[in-house]
Amino acid sequence: MVLFLSKLLPLFVYPLGLSCICLAIALILIWQKKRRGTAIAVAAALMILLVGSNGWVATQVVKSLEWRYLPATPLPNAEAIVVLGGGVKPAIPPRPWVDLAEGGDRIIHGVRLYQAGKAPLLVLSGGRIPWQGGGPPESGDMAAIAAALGVPSQAIWQDPDSLNTYENAVNVRELLESRGIRRILLVTSAMHMPRSLAIFQKQGFEAIAAPTDFLISEQEIDEPRTTLAGQLLALIPQSENLQDLTRALKEYIGFVIYRLRGWL
Repeated sequence: MVLFLSKLLPLFVYPLGLSCICLAIALILIWQKKRRGTAIAVAAALMILLVGSNGWVATQVVKSLEWRYLPATPLPNAEAIVVLGGGVKPAIPPRPWVDLAEGGDRIIHGVRLYQAGKAPLLVLSGGRIPWQGGGPPESGDMAAIAAALGVPSQAIWQDPDSLNTYENAVNVRELLESRGIRRILLVTSAMHMPRSLAIFQKQGFEAIAAPTDFLISEQEIDEPRTTLAGQLLALIPQSENLQDLTRALKEYIGFVIYRLRGWL
């Protein structure tokens, strides 16, 4: 129930959920024939959607997370590479095999680091929440991809039970402490990295950020400033901007909740 509520309640403070609440209030006020209150509620819903889907706003908020831990050059070696789940879809029909979602860069990047000799062990962490599509643990699907890309089975360790980032860190600690492993390369999406790194460090890891899946590149920052077309497109509401901003807000809300619970 706690896990369900942690997924449900934030939906009402994200831009789309908050604007729906405002519109619901507007409907109630219409029924009560309160024209001024109705106008304020509708205007609030419109403003939330316009700001939330604005390219300038979304880019800056996402950048504030993604660019906090840019990858080191060169990336140092470690004792293990830990890849967090969140980027693959199970082989449930009609999918012929495991599919990569947008965050599928995580497992690809983890394998690339292993093949570059950055660590001798690839640790894949992630289960699956039954009411979010279900299927086998995500760690197993990532292991199948890693094996297909040439990583030997003895170099792959799995945590198939974790359902959030805190459980990722706790379960991986239990998995690795028997071998005294503390120095790890942590692989996850760039936007997810600040919260993940803090949680793993709280668990006693010497965690080195190895982010991937960047939504904001230097081109996304520079292009809207240099061309009229880019400036206009940044101002026009777009669903992708709303989605990106929502993901960033999810991370900031996660920071607050995890800190209140003493997890970071």
